[in-house]
Amino acid sequence: MHAPLIGITTFHSKNQYGNPITALGQFYIQAVSQAGGLPVLIPSSLPEDQLSVLVACLDGIIFSGGGDIAPAVYGAESAPEVKLVDPERDRTEIQLLREAIDSGLPFFGICRGLQVINVALGGTLYTHVLGQHPQGLKHDYYPDWPRDYLAHSVRVKNGSRLADILGVDEIRTNSLHHQGIHTLASELQPTAWAPDELIEAVELPGHPFGLGVQWHPEWLPAHAQMQALFSAFVEAAHQRSR
Repeated sequence: MHAPLIGITTFHSKNQYGNPITALGQFYIQAVSQAGGLPVLIPSSLPEDQLSVLVACLDGIIFSGGGDIAPAVYGAESAPEVKLVDPERDRTEIQLLREAIDSGLPFFGICRGLQVINVALGGTLYTHVLGQHPQGLKHDYYPDWPRDYLAHSVRVKNGSRLADILGVDEIRTNSLHHQGIHTLASELQPTAWAPDELIEAVELPGHPFGLGVQWHPEWLPAHAQMQALFSAFVEAAHQRSR
């Protein structure tokens, strides 16, 4: 069986010698591989025309976690808590998301990836949940907690694709973010919420697979429901590859 090609977005960093590198957490690669996909890393420095060529070769895209989207992209003021802004990555991922939608390419957003989906479609973010969300709870359980720490429950919308995948209407998740959705893009539907009503998952109706979650399922490989998210995404990508 042909393994679907799954592009995964990356971030810029430097190695121990101070040289620039393109990087990605290993758990994303493992999760895709275990689900039957063939991971392909997408550099954040490709020009627009080359990105378009690459998208045409892929069967699905994962928008990975990472640093904050530049607040100017969604018309917000910056804040002291905003960190690791990378305008080139913002540009790359917004183009990828729009092309994935236009071409019907399955996509899956994780943490920052959910936020990219919302911003690319015209939504906005809280630049810092605790300082701006009226009932905001702590969501940034890092770096002093294990990344698989189940920080809080998430309520899942009945009848949503997410509920069908997880098989439950509530689940506990890890929480490794300090930003979140403020104004939801009009094209998206919210399908999960934290106890403070912060949106924890979104879906794009009518798309073969357009889903984003605010937590990090790649850090929870021992949880069958988290594995199911990657399996469902890779299966959608496989259907496209056929």
